[in-house]
Formats: sequence, C-alpha cells, structure tokens
Amino acid sequence: MLNSFLLLAEAVLYFGVMVTLFRFRDRIGLGVFVCALGVMHFLETYLASVFYVALPFGMVSPGSAVLFSGKLVMLLLLYVKEDAATVRQPIYGLLLGNGLMIGLVLVLRLHGISPLPNGKLPDIGFIDQMGWLMVWGTTLLFIDAILIILLYEKLGRYLRKALFSRILISVACVLTFDQAGFFTALHFVAGAPIAVFFGGWFAKMGAALAYSIMLVAYIRWFEARQIPAPRGLSDIFDTLTYRERYEALVEHVGRDGLTGLLHRGRFDSDGEAAVAASLRTARPLSLLIIDVDHFKSINDRFGHAEGDKVLKSMAALLGEIVGREDQVFRIGGEEFAILCSRPHPVARLLGESIRHAVKASASTSRFDITVSAGISTVSETTRCLADLFALADQRLYKAKSTGRDRVVGEPGGHQADGLAARARPDRGLGG
Repeated sequence: MLNSFLLLAEAVLYFGVMVTLFRFRDRIGLGVFVCALGVMHFLETYLASVFYVALPFGMVSPGSAVLFSGKLVMLLLLYVKEDAATVRQPIYGLLLGNGLMIGLVLVLRLHGISPLPNGKLPDIGFIDQMGWLMVWGTTLLFIDAILIILLYEKLGRYLRKALFSRILISVACVLTFDQAGFFTALHFVAGAPIAVFFGGWFAKMGAALAYSIMLVAYIRWFEARQIPAPRGLSDIFDTLTYRERYEALVEHVGRDGLTGLLHRGRFDSDGEAAVAASLRTARPLSLLIIDVDHFKSINDRFGHAEGDKVLKSMAALLGEIVGREDQVFRIGGEEFAILCSRPHPVARLLGESIRHAVKASASTSRFDITVSAGISTVSETTRCLADLFALADQRLYKAKSTGRDRVVGEPGGHQADGLAARARPDRGLGG
C-alpha cells in the first residue's frame, strides 16, 4: 500500500513540476522545460535497470512506470500545445546525446586508468550496461514519440471532442508497445524476470490513467486553446500533416463569434451541398428554422447581456439534442437553422423535442423562453436550398402568427406551399 501511494506521489510531483515549467515557457523559455525533461533520462534508465519495488500485481520500477511514462506524456503535451517542429528537438537531442555518450565511452576505454588512493576503480561493465540500455531506451522513446503523436492525430478524426479518451488510448497503447520492447532488452542485459514485464505493464496502465487525468485537467484549466500555423519540416515529422489544426482553423473561421455555431455563410454553402447530395442519393434532408419568441422584449427588459446568455444557452441546447451528423447554424439575430438527414415526420418530432427542451430549461430562469419552428423537407417542389428555406420560413411565420411556442411543418411539400413560399418576400419576424 505504501509503495503504491509513493508511486502516485512521485507521479504527481513529476507532473506538477514539469507542467509548471511548461506553463511559464513564455517567461523563462521553453529550453528550461526541455532541459528538465532530458536531465531525468539517466535516472529513469538507471532505476529501470536496478531499482524495483513490490506491488500486489508484480515488480515495478519507478523509473519506468513514473519517469518514462511522464516523459512520454510531456512530449505529447509539447506537441499538442506547440507543434511537431518543437517536439522533435528534445526527441532528437536525447537520441543524438546518447549516441555521443556511447562514442565517448568507447574512447574512454582506451585510457590507462589510475586507481584512486583507496584503490577504487571505475566499473566499466556497469557503464557499458547503462550506456546500451540508454541507447535502446532512447531509440524506443524516439519510436514511441512518433507513434503517440500519429495515434493522437488519427484518433482526432473520431474523438475530437473526447480529449480524455483520445489521450488515454494514445498513451496506453504506446506504453504497452514500449513495455514489450524495453523488457526484451532488460531481460537479456540485466536478467529481469517475467514478473517485471507484467508488473511494469500494470503500473504503466495505471500511470497512463493518472497522467491522462492530470493532463486533461491542466489543458482545460490552464492552457488557452491555440491553433498554431503549419510549418514546413524536412524529416519523419513531415508525416504530421497538421490536418487537425487546419480543419480546426477552417471550423473557427466559419463559426459565429457569440454562440460558436456555424454562421450564415456556412449555411448557404453547406446547405446547397446537402440538398444536392440528398437529390443525388435519395436520402431525406429536412430543414428546421427555429426562432426565439419575443426575443426583442428580452433585450429591452433585461439588457443585451442577458439576451446573449439566452442565445448561448440555445446554442448549447441545440448541440446536445441534434444528432452527430446534423448541422446547427445561427442564421440571424435570434434565428437558428438545423439541417438533418431525417424524413419529415422524424424532423418534426425533433422540432417538438427542441421546443419542449427549451421550455424545460427555462424553468429556472427569471423569464419564460419559448421557440417557434418551421420545417421543410427536400421534395419535388423544393429542389434547391432557396426553396427549402423559403418553405420552412413560411411555416415559421405561420407558427409565429398563430400564437408562437409551436412547430409547423405540414408534411409533403405541396406545389401550393412551394409556390407560396417562393412568392413571399423576405421578412423580419422581430421576435
């Protein structure tokens, strides 16, 4: 029990000091963080070869479970918050530095060694053992660092919003690979028993969980989100295409500044593409236009700051209710649009779900909030975004004029509806 507590305390201490140095990198320089990262390399290798403690699931070395795992997480943090051009510097520095150490040791062996007054001589065998273990460990670290970054980027396509899962999976997979590789060398060089492998693996999985929790907490609480610009590279790191950062930049440019939703320009471009795809594939596509009732009176009575809060809460609520493939836009002051791949009846149920959710969420507010919605679906008479929007807009106007707090979406898309929608000029609902 004491050994487990001490390992956790060591991990917290290591992480705390390292992220403090990283946090103040703009003031003291990133080199302080990188040097602190590198100076621990000898200690972690030494501990991994000779220093073990007993845990219920096997033999564990703090050098491997705490220091090496922590170093890998620090390199991932360096990549996430900086870029590949920066993270390659300590990786190559460790690799080349250990190569230099081996070269110097080979030259040092040529010296005629004089004993100290007490007769003590250097243990060249120990230096050889440590040197080759450090080279092997650094080589593994080089591979591990590239793997964890590539895996982190790959998982970004599926777990962009699940940062903890993304980091944990990346760290756990790479630490498993590393444990197998380093134990192989340790077994042949130092005669480590198989209990060391299993104990080390369990400990590294625990370290992956602990470090992932601390890393996500640090990123969310202390690091402002940044989108660094892509930079050219000339080696293996060329494989890191910065696709995620590019896509994040595109997403940021196409979003409304207040709510974070896609804006009207994206609605026009994405909507046309969605309608064309619906006609080509015969997949249903429905449009919901949602308007906050009496929004002007909210601004007049409680101020624009309160009105902004309402819009932000609406954006958050819509994001929670709609499906992952649906797109939510803010297309006007208090007007939102949803493009969803659902047939008309299902889209109408979605509209009703949103209406009820808004009323329920407003129960703790100082004032009532309701919404009205109009729905249209791609059909023979709505074969472009303009027709689809006009019909949904007409039905929204009907919902507003017949009492608000309702969803109007007569099924079908009849010719009369389509012609009437196209004939109606643009209007301002005014809440």
